[in-house]
Amino acid sequence: MYIYGKNVCYERINSNDKIVRAYVSNKFRDRDIVDKLFAKKVKVNFVDNKVLDKKVDGNHQGIILEVDDIKTYTLDDLINIINNKNNPLVVMLDHLEDPHNFGAIIRTCEALGVDSIIIPNDRAVGITPTVIKISSGAISYIKITRVANLQVAIKKLKENGFWIIGTDMNGDDYTKLDYNMPICLVIGNEGHGMSSVVKNNCDFIASIPMTGKINSLNASVSCGIVLSQIVSSRRF
Repeated sequence: MYIYGKNVCYERINSNDKIVRAYVSNKFRDRDIVDKLFAKKVKVNFVDNKVLDKKVDGNHQGIILEVDDIKTYTLDDLINIINNKNNPLVVMLDHLEDPHNFGAIIRTCEALGVDSIIIPNDRAVGITPTVIKISSGAISYIKITRVANLQVAIKKLKENGFWIIGTDMNGDDYTKLDYNMPICLVIGNEGHGMSSVVKNNCDFIASIPMTGKINSLNASVSCGIVLSQIVSSRRF
């Protein structure tokens, strides 16, 4: 797959992950990135911007890397990794469709110390070049867990001590909930929110009180607000 953009490519170059090939604009001026590619013995193709434009649908900023697919984890992998952690925190995305939302959520989750993001295999946005670009390299530092069925995943998380907190307009004030426990925070679909089967399996529903004329927030903003409350409340 291709990843692109200076920040994303810089993070990849500084990691231990393999880079198959680099495509760099003839007009690219960041010598540090080019020198790092040569130091890692990556084959670099210097090409016209038109070649880069045809490879990806987005602002490549003069550099594209061909890489292996982003590593993902199973739910069993995740549980084994965080088994001994005090009050682990994971985010579950209930069939998100917008790659910009997904990328922004990845960036927020990495910044706030989330242990993993759980996504379904089907009927949802996957790990696309756009998602990676919007994450600004954060995807290199957070575990993405893929599951076949969200309901089954929730059941397994509960069996391993997690409490499931959904997000919805009709719920309890998110600032009033106790977050000092292992938590899976569920963020619903952009248009329909959480599916009924997921919502019915939540232990709590967190709601963000709205006082303005706009009565809804997009998925990535809602995720950031609730995660900030969880993290800050755990410090005291």
